[in-house]
Amino acid sequence: MNDLSSVDFIQTPVLNIGYGDFGDRSGFPVMLLHGFPYDVRSWDGVVPDLVAAGYRVLTPYIRGYGPTTFLDDGAPRMAEQAAIAQDVVDFAEALGIGRFALAGFDWGNRAACITSILHPEMVKAQVAIGGYSVQNTVEKERPASALEEAHRWYQWYFNTEQGRVGLEENRRDIIRHLWETWSPTWTYTDEAFNAAAPSFDNPDFVEITLHSYRHRHMNAPGEERFLGVERELAAGPPILVPSIVLRGADSGFGAPSQDPTEDQRRFPGLVARRIVAGAGHDLPVQRPDAVSAALIELLGR
Repeated sequence: MNDLSSVDFIQTPVLNIGYGDFGDRSGFPVMLLHGFPYDVRSWDGVVPDLVAAGYRVLTPYIRGYGPTTFLDDGAPRMAEQAAIAQDVVDFAEALGIGRFALAGFDWGNRAACITSILHPEMVKAQVAIGGYSVQNTVEKERPASALEEAHRWYQWYFNTEQGRVGLEENRRDIIRHLWETWSPTWTYTDEAFNAAAPSFDNPDFVEITLHSYRHRHMNAPGEERFLGVERELAAGPPILVPSIVLRGADSGFGAPSQDPTEDQRRFPGLVARRIVAGAGHDLPVQRPDAVSAALIELLGR
């Protein structure tokens, strides 16, 4: 297997995407999508098991992270959910991959969910880490409980100019704090954090982060080409592809519900729903075995 830090590049209509490409190129492709504020290093424990099982494993850096850059220096740095999902489709098409499996968490799970909804013919199976992650970006959301709103402090912060300056000047401090509070039972070493931290120095990281959180709260416009897609997603369409939902038992956002009803409704093709012990928000880092096992199970059906 290649060095996990090795990077290849492929151009899509919008991006020059940096990505890891591991295993047998003739193997069935599995795409692993990281989220905010993480990078592809989150998958380092997942990749070897999948390669050993014969799969080709792809770990792209999403827009605004690591070596991934925009082709047009003057293009607006936008990152609504539909754009992140389109990047997945564009990436697969640029590589000549017609069908693949997906696993993602945070933004990556959102992109995976949307790809499965809009292009089910491309997605053989999906591991949804955190469950259904599609947002309604066309209607103002109702206020949540005080605890839920407190958990999302960073989103409101990024909707302010103070948040912009803070992310520009203190991004490592903010990100390390989010890592530790979202996975409170896990100890992140300086070595692990420093391995991922260069990804956050991408020149587009701040603008991409701000636009994503401002757009989802209707405080920034999105790309015109995605207006229809966002209206479609606002209805919360189900995910029909075979899926396994993984939820971290120790998430800093609160313990997941034991009731599977909501996941069953959102994923009519649900194969299994698992609450994973010893894992917080960054589940692939803490329990990579749970992720690789779920993917291998789905692809072996």
